[in-house]
Amino acid sequence: MRFKVAALQFTVIAVSLILAAAANARTINLVGFGDSLMAGYQLPPGDGFPEKLQAALKAKGLDVTIANAGVSGDTTTGGLARIDWSVPDGTDGVILELGANDALRGIPPEESEKNLDQMIIRLKERGIAVLLAGMMAPPNMGADYAARFNPIYQKLSEKHGLPLYAFFLDGVALEAGLKLDDGMHPNARGIDVMVEKMEPAVTNFVEAISSVKN
Repeated sequence: MRFKVAALQFTVIAVSLILAAAANARTINLVGFGDSLMAGYQLPPGDGFPEKLQAALKAKGLDVTIANAGVSGDTTTGGLARIDWSVPDGTDGVILELGANDALRGIPPEESEKNLDQMIIRLKERGIAVLLAGMMAPPNMGADYAARFNPIYQKLSEKHGLPLYAFFLDGVALEAGLKLDDGMHPNARGIDVMVEKMEPAVTNFVEAISSVKN
């Protein structure tokens, strides 16, 4: 009889602890902040990178939302101008992906780096974690431009102590079958590849935020 009572008490305590932990845990709110690569250029609603990444993370049991704050054609200058109002209060983390249009337009990499630096500073001042997604200069910009542009993401990651996903289009950039007819933007299958490749890095990012927030 005593054993049954003790077992029942243990069960009640265990259930209470589980319920308490569940009550204390909360949804992690992320924002995918970037350009057309983030926005889901010419893709049906729900087929963009943030939406598919959110679904993949939820399938793993992570309680996370990812708002899509991608704007087609955006540069780092445009991103800096809207970072404060495009990332709402209550955001826990931002996947920051900008720079592709800077490179296409030949904007000095030093300017792009300065703009990204200021965006990171503003987000950190608000207590928002940042996962930086890197880009690479297109080959037609030449080796000199690439040598100046490509390293800026690693430099900013080291400067601010941020997790870095080296190349947002990894696995897609050189695969014609994973891009739209324009040869630049990922199609739905390309988005799937991007999500699959980046998901482990974002999982680590979410778990790091959870360990602090919860």
